[in-house]
Amino acid sequence: MSTTPPENSARSTQPDNSASSTQPEQTPVTDDRLQEETATPHLMTDSAADSERRAGGDRWSTALQGIVNGSVLVTVLAVVLALVACGILIAVTDENVRTAAGYFFARPSDTFQAIGSSVGGAYASLFQGSVVNFGASSFAQAIVPITRSLDYAVPLVAAGLGIAVSFRAGLFNIGGQGQILMGAAAAGWVGFSFDLPAIVHIPLTIIAGIVGGAVWGGIVGVLKARTGANEVVLTIMLNYVGLYLVSYMLRTPGLLQAKGSPNPISPAMQDSSVLPQLFGPRYGIDLGFVVAIIAVVVVWWLLNKSSLGFRFRTIGENPRAARVAGMSVPSLTIWVMLISGALVGIAGAYQVQGAVTSGFTANIDAGIGFDAITVALLGRSKPWGVFWAAILFGVLKNGGYAMQAANGIPIDIVGVIQALIVLFIAAPPLVRAIFRIPQPGARRRTRTKPSKKAVAA
Repeated sequence: MSTTPPENSARSTQPDNSASSTQPEQTPVTDDRLQEETATPHLMTDSAADSERRAGGDRWSTALQGIVNGSVLVTVLAVVLALVACGILIAVTDENVRTAAGYFFARPSDTFQAIGSSVGGAYASLFQGSVVNFGASSFAQAIVPITRSLDYAVPLVAAGLGIAVSFRAGLFNIGGQGQILMGAAAAGWVGFSFDLPAIVHIPLTIIAGIVGGAVWGGIVGVLKARTGANEVVLTIMLNYVGLYLVSYMLRTPGLLQAKGSPNPISPAMQDSSVLPQLFGPRYGIDLGFVVAIIAVVVVWWLLNKSSLGFRFRTIGENPRAARVAGMSVPSLTIWVMLISGALVGIAGAYQVQGAVTSGFTANIDAGIGFDAITVALLGRSKPWGVFWAAILFGVLKNGGYAMQAANGIPIDIVGVIQALIVLFIAAPPLVRAIFRIPQPGARRRTRTKPSKKAVAA
């Protein structure tokens, strides 16, 4: 009978700790899905093509999510809703539609045909009168409407940028009218008082408009920063001050009134201060369009790339955090209103250098100061958004006259379109609810399927 050696018996009775000393202790897997993955790794492994397909799908899903949750889609749909609502208004006010509706149940097709003819004809006239005239004899003649629309858009671009800068800084500049008037008054005085070379006179006149608007906006900034006064009240009241001040200067000989004229009108601008046409007098684009694009690029760089623009956005989003970070909110408020007024002043200079060069009156602002607020809202206070919003408003304004001439539709319909655009832009949840677009951050309700549990062998 053989016996086990002592060393072997001792070795067999002691636990083997070699594996535990070299390998870390693993925690038990409690999730059934992880058990499946651990038990059958070959079933969970994707090929390279499957991984690439899944990555591509994720990218498209992320892009689609960004479009749905972004503001661009809501803006476009707001414009569509405004056009649909105004189409209904055009149809209701059309005489032929009302006549056909009187015997709707006898021949309903006549009513729908009258509605299509009324609404379609109105919008076709608006498009051909402001974008492309398909009935023109040549391509050069066909693109004339869009150049006229760009001419209307130039002051809206400049003024909209000024309002957008103040909005991004958390300030509501409602004083575009007064700033345009003061910019136009300063630019007009330089434009008709001096006889200089055009290469000097044109930029000098623009700078005068910038200074006039900046001073008028800077007054609001100083009062806001030093006294804490509400900028909305200040800008609205300064609109009236600017209007009556310019009216007084236009009625006073030696200031802005033309010599020998009994009417409150300024002298005609010197030819050397008038903005030259880029493609000849046949088209509406002049040097002001180039100035507007330069202003867009400068404001984009200011707000997105410069430290001053970062401070502007910081005080707009959280003034208390800006103070904690050591930023001087009062001084930044002054700078915001100075820059905002300067940009609006460019629009005032354009009005006397490009729009009305034969002498201006107290109505030189032409409602641009208040339209700029709508443009800034439609453009989401972003420089390029303001640019495209201003072009849209230029198209509506230019096409409104063609729509009125061709179809007899009141020009006030264009104002209704603008008002409805603002209404829908100010209520994104309403637009999303109408088109059944999920709200940003909303979670979809999905049914959870029970997971397959691993079967132990």
